[in-house]
Amino acid sequence: MTDRSLPLLPVKARSSVLATCFLRGAIAAGLGLGALAVLVMVLWISSPYPDSGPGGALRTAASLWLLAHGTQLVRPETLTGTPAPVGVVPLLLMALPAWLAHRAARDALMPGEDEVYEGECAESLPSGWTVFWAVTCGYLMIGGATVLYASAGPLPADPRSAGLHLPLTAALATAFGVWTAHGRPLGPLPDRVPAWLRSALVDSRTAVAARAAGAAVAVLLGGGALLAGACLAWHIGVAEDSFLRLAENWPGRFALLLLALALVPNAAVWGAAYGLGPGFALGTGAVATPLGVAGTPALPHFPLLAAVPTGTHGSWWNWAAAGVPLVAGVVLARFCARAAVFEGWGRRDAARAALLGAVLCGCALAGLAALAGGPLGTAALAKLGPVWWRTGGAALLWAMAVGVPAALVLRAWGARERVARQRRSLRARMAGALGWRPWRKAAVAVAAPGAVAAPRGESVAAESEADHEPYEFLPVSGGGLWHEDGAREARWAALKEASGGLMAEIPAEDGLGEALRAALSQPGPFPPGGHAAPPRADSDPEPAPRTPQEPGIAAQPHDAAGPVPEPVRPSSDPDSHSDSDYDPDSHSDADSGYDPDSFSGSDSDSDGYSDPGPDGYSDSDSDSDFGSYSALGPDPASAPEPGAAGDPGPAPDSSPHTT
Repeated sequence: MTDRSLPLLPVKARSSVLATCFLRGAIAAGLGLGALAVLVMVLWISSPYPDSGPGGALRTAASLWLLAHGTQLVRPETLTGTPAPVGVVPLLLMALPAWLAHRAARDALMPGEDEVYEGECAESLPSGWTVFWAVTCGYLMIGGATVLYASAGPLPADPRSAGLHLPLTAALATAFGVWTAHGRPLGPLPDRVPAWLRSALVDSRTAVAARAAGAAVAVLLGGGALLAGACLAWHIGVAEDSFLRLAENWPGRFALLLLALALVPNAAVWGAAYGLGPGFALGTGAVATPLGVAGTPALPHFPLLAAVPTGTHGSWWNWAAAGVPLVAGVVLARFCARAAVFEGWGRRDAARAALLGAVLCGCALAGLAALAGGPLGTAALAKLGPVWWRTGGAALLWAMAVGVPAALVLRAWGARERVARQRRSLRARMAGALGWRPWRKAAVAVAAPGAVAAPRGESVAAESEADHEPYEFLPVSGGGLWHEDGAREARWAALKEASGGLMAEIPAEDGLGEALRAALSQPGPFPPGGHAAPPRADSDPEPAPRTPQEPGIAAQPHDAAGPVPEPVRPSSDPDSHSDSDYDPDSHSDADSGYDPDSFSGSDSDSDGYSDPGPDGYSDSDSDSDFGSYSALGPDPASAPEPGAAGDPGPAPDSSPHTT
């Protein structure tokens, strides 16, 4: 029933939506009442000595359901004959009806996948106020009937308390459900709300203060539960004796155990009030504080009440409870200081956020203290539990005294640490920008003309260190982006020029044909044959560093005497070239005699040696195929005659391919 709520009516009328919302509220109240009725009936059936029939058990379940809303019950049958009130509300039991009312209002505005409004209802969903009033009225209808039904039972409800607490609990839970359905916004608020209040609620300091107050309240409740558990473990013998006296059979013990579990949040609030200092009342004239127990306690036999400390003077164990509000104040300050450092607030803003968090923490503790206590009878038991205004005031003072100064200190420390981190990072960047990097100097020296090559070990180390440097793949300035059409065309044109006419021509579009033809007609750094030209002797008087040669090609000796003839280059006249010169089907190199179509692996050199290369060409091609570019050396036709002046003697084997 909670996972799959009421399906919406398919009738095309707005009244059907209102009826559905009204019915949702009634079902939510019925589910809570039915759950308690089932539990009470199980305990009544398993009890060997029931006090009344099934009617009395059902009325008792109805009274417990009203007690879960904060309604005060009345116990008419007492030893003195005077009706005694029962006003201690188990806080864990209160969570059941509040959760059901919240879900009813939320699901009315957020239907599931199988719950859709049809027809005109889908176009105009009900407003939040409509859902709020419809669900609340449906819930209160079942609540009023329950009050009338429980009035004839052993624990009837006080009419005035029922008229106040039942509508208040239902309205708060329903309003929270409507707020959840709208995403829990903080504004905009109605115009009737003052402007200063509207601006304060949407301020970031308010949200930070609310989170800090919630964390402080959680620490207080956790510390109170720890104190209560430690005291209960210290007096475990008294608690066991009370448990066995109140219930002699297993069904009664199970019911008593369930009641004790429902009162655990109350014990946590009592422990928090004890740690804050005001303590809690143990009757009309007795109070338990860390300094000791004042007065004469009047306590009934109950296992959880065995954890109440005894003794007129507290020891250092009792005084150690003051550590709970100290930790809560530090946690509140931590939340505010962290937000202040992150948002860049000053000392005044951080102090205001901590002060607002302290106020919210005090209000929350005052409300919890009012719910956790109440009367259990008349005379001596008319007051039991913490006093709400004392507990709230103590929480406010502790949070202000600890939270505000600690927030300022932590804010200053966090700001200093942040500035220190920024300074360290700035120093690291400056050191990286201005630092001396020897591998870059070595790389520049090697690339410069006439530079002396570095030793092999140093060059390898420089290359390994340079590999770790970041490499920028995209250009930051110059001829546009690398992926533009013009850049792609230019790269393909360069590749075609380097291939020596083996690549197909790129179709020119959008008026780029003339630019490409002009670019292709310019003399490139490589000859049409596809091999690199030898360096000019007159341009570099000193020998350049040796570089590895391609496998199978003999290196030209650098110590050869005599000038190196200039290689044959294509004409630089743009008009002397045409598109047909670079056609892969008709291209031929007249200067070198290189013909790609007639070049095959069957050609052999004078020595008859044949070795197919990696591209399917033969290594035994004749020297005539290469023209004047034989082994990247000088032209044989222009070489001096043997024995002439300037002839260094027999030159090494200049075959273009050596094994």
